[in-house]
Amino acid sequence: MQGLLFDTDTGGRMVIRAVIVILGFWTAWRAGRAVASNWETYPLVVIYSFLIGLGLQFLHHALFNGPVFDVTIYIIDVALLLIFATAGYRYRRTDQMVNNYYWLYEKTSAFSWKKKN
Repeated sequence: MQGLLFDTDTGGRMVIRAVIVILGFWTAWRAGRAVASNWETYPLVVIYSFLIGLGLQFLHHALFNGPVFDVTIYIIDVALLLIFATAGYRYRRTDQMVNNYYWLYEKTSAFSWKKKN
């Protein structure tokens, strides 16, 4: 994600950057689902997103010789990772609530549920 829109790289480097971005988002999604699967609270999703953001910063530095730590890019990375992690968390928690407590709740969307009448 770092420098994805600003660098003039072409070819293989752009493909590798795209793969890293996709893997970062997928990892955030899976982290959110894992937290929900263990019935943990949402703040753990935030902590994991910050750690995944650090991992992405390291990958961009190691593979593309970027800066070791860029605060602006890190904040953007974490914000985007939080979106995916939150979506994974809410998706899994909705499934848990609807399937485990089917007599109490019904699904209203992929990310929410409501109490049955």
